[in-house]
Amino acid sequence: MGSKLRYTYRLRPGAIAVARLEREWGMSRWIWNQAVAAKRLGYWISDKDLTFWRNDSDTEWLAEGSVVAQQQTIRRFWATKGRKKVKKKTKTLPSLQYTQRGFSLKPDKATGVLRLHLPGKVRIPVVWSREPSSTPSSVTVYRDSLGHWYASFVVERDDQPLPKTGTAIGIDWGVAEIATTTSDAHDLPHPQHGKNAQQKLARYQRMMARRKPKPGQPASRGYKHAKKKTAQTYKKVARQRQDAARKWARSVARDFDHIAVEDFRPKFMAKNRGLARKAADAAITATKNELVEYALRAGRKVVPVPPAYTTMDCSCCGARAKTRLGLSERTFECHDCGLVMSRDKNSARVILVAAGFNRANVESVRPGKASARKTTQAA
Repeated sequence: MGSKLRYTYRLRPGAIAVARLEREWGMSRWIWNQAVAAKRLGYWISDKDLTFWRNDSDTEWLAEGSVVAQQQTIRRFWATKGRKKVKKKTKTLPSLQYTQRGFSLKPDKATGVLRLHLPGKVRIPVVWSREPSSTPSSVTVYRDSLGHWYASFVVERDDQPLPKTGTAIGIDWGVAEIATTTSDAHDLPHPQHGKNAQQKLARYQRMMARRKPKPGQPASRGYKHAKKKTAQTYKKVARQRQDAARKWARSVARDFDHIAVEDFRPKFMAKNRGLARKAADAAITATKNELVEYALRAGRKVVPVPPAYTTMDCSCCGARAKTRLGLSERTFECHDCGLVMSRDKNSARVILVAAGFNRANVESVRPGKASARKTTQAA
């Protein structure tokens, strides 16, 4: 059984290719904005409208672009959830999507290395860091905030189940530690990449504020330099978070057959002034998504557990505390059996038992009286 993945590669387009890509993006952006305007009037555009525009004398310049990229713009408009916003030229980064009939990979005559061929005689060298696992079914060509171009191919790869280990793990999410588990060796501490880069970001942002151009005036070289440095710092922090999450997720999927995960959506943390910045720096949702993706690809079983009462139940006897623990209280004390341990460690054990496993092996155990109802929901 295979799964669809995205393989992203750096592109090295020349000046002519960049100009044609930006022109293609201008056409797609115009179609998107027309769709937004029509949606506000209660009408959804379709391929028939695109055909009319390409043949109309007022908008016949659309026929010079790729019909595949323009059709995919309409598809993405349909698939976008929530409010559809107008895409402005100066604030929206270019992004073009092509299906299999809209692009090809052909070897270069001189070097023999595969190049990306797009409509309009656009040929772009690709930095092949690894070979695709199969023939790509679609590609998204986009530019990031640093001005670098990338190609994201959708490919299919066969899942490779890992050997059975006969163990299970429970995972509780937090901000003191991103992930607290029933295994001390697999706890994920908070690396605080954003906090470490905060001083550098503040310096570049002050430079931007001092050099901010007045309305109608071009930006100075110093402003552009500070803006680029700011984007580079943000990009580095994002890559550091992604790298830490992937390495941790790969180790958990390798060492455990069954993974009980707190099905936690930390939106409420953004409302807390004391936790908002630290919670955003932790990137809990991205880390959880990486774990689920790696685990399913490795043939592991992932059991989501509702977070309700996981901090109030005792992992030893199953008794429930009468009052909810405050965020400042980091130690759990059970008044029935006398258990005293770290609050997050106790929650991780409760999550593991609520999923129907114990910490020694993957044999099903009888959940405590406080967790019987949640086990059924998680399964």
